[in-house]
Amino acid sequence: MFFKFLLIFILVPLIELYFLLEISQFIGVFTTVMVIVFTGAAGVSIAKRQGYQVVNNIRSTLNSGKMPTDDLISALLILIGGVTLLTPGFLTDITGFLLILPGSRDLIGSVVKKYFLKYVKENKVEVHYGNQFNQRRDNSQYKNNNSDQSYKDDFIDVEAEKVEED
Repeated sequence: MFFKFLLIFILVPLIELYFLLEISQFIGVFTTVMVIVFTGAAGVSIAKRQGYQVVNNIRSTLNSGKMPTDDLISALLILIGGVTLLTPGFLTDITGFLLILPGSRDLIGSVVKKYFLKYVKENKVEVHYGNQFNQRRDNSQYKNNNSDQSYKDDFIDVEAEKVEED
């Protein structure tokens, strides 16, 4: 895995540099620089707007009591797209725009979701929910007045009944 990332971090900048040099011969250095600056600024603006929209979708989905899986994937793709748009180059700009624009992002998101579900089904990824994260936590912050009793649950389940007095 390390060598794959190393290869990406070496090859992508070299390919980008090659394209920048080739394109600058056709349209000029100043125009090439202005195109890179414009695409970066426009992309960040679009990513910001799309990011706010996805965050609002996540809030409304959570408020309705559902898990916002698709919106979380969209948020991750927008983050990656915004970072690639800040990287100078034409290939990273194309990749960034594909990740932040809603139509292509939905297609890429469905592929990412299928890929992730495959790993979950093969037990290559652990999925934790509920109170499973809290089982190994240091409970010293929950001790009450030097007693050894620690609380294992982060919530209290209560049932209520309305009683009317005569």
